[in-house]
Amino acid sequence: MRQTALALCLLATVSLLTGCEALGIETATQITAKKEAEGKAIGSACRHAVRSIESCFSAYPRAGKAAVFAGWREMDQYMRENSVVGMPSEPGSDASAAPASGNKSGSESQKS
Repeated sequence: MRQTALALCLLATVSLLTGCEALGIETATQITAKKEAEGKAIGSACRHAVRSIESCFSAYPRAGKAAVFAGWREMDQYMRENSVVGMPSEPGSDASAAPASGNKSGSESQKS
């Protein structure tokens, strides 16, 4: 009787532990690999957007610097080999609003 109960407990324990991946529980190596992949993606996106590595570091302080730099460097090499032109992001609303307000005041003074 004891051996049967022990065998059932071991079987239940093994079946519960094998189901951990189905529950979405990540191991430390999976988390590390995910963070590194995200850092490389951030670095690649920064390089394609024609941003410096320093501005990328300051924009994403929580991303690992080594992974961001590796992604930036890989994208730089890819862009050079395949003659890909970077796609700079459009200027923000703050940058576009300042010259527009300056031009309006200048044009108003010319009207007067």
